Amino acid sequence: MSRQVTEAVEKLAKPILEAEGLELVDVEYKKEGNNWFLRIFIDREERPVDLDDCSRVSEKLSDSLDEADPIPGAYILEVSSPGAERPLKKGKDFHKAVGKNVHITTYEPIDGQKVFDGVLSQYDGVQLTIQEKKKSFQIPVEKVAKARLSVVF
Repeated sequence: MSRQVTEAVEKLAKPILEAEGLELVDVEYKKEGNNWFLRIFIDREERPVDLDDCSRVSEKLSDSLDEADPIPGAYILEVSSPGAERPLKKGKDFHKAVGKNVHITTYEPIDGQKVFDGVLSQYDGVQLTIQEKKKSFQIPVEKVAKARLSVVF
């Protein structure tokens, strides 16, 4: 059910975001406590997303969701920037992240570990190369459970 909702919302959101010069980073539909949350994460290349962008998209998307009605029951709509630890989902996200710090978790161990923190030194469309302090790891993309940018202090 959650997958069907996120796919339907993506189809509704993309034209709205394109018209605003924004990109869809992620759609999340999940239950927290007694409430269902529909979270839309948006971004842009040129400058950071601001509150006005989020409000405008929220209003337009809310109207579109009311009209199409792809979600049964009540939910809370949230539109925001993905923040500094932006998720990496698509090939273009990984390409843009080359040279940056990332946090990767895998479905199964690779060289005895499932969590990797380091610099994404290479991405060839099939495999990620993560350079940790003392070792480099080759991670097939299909084995990545979650990936995001990582802020190092």
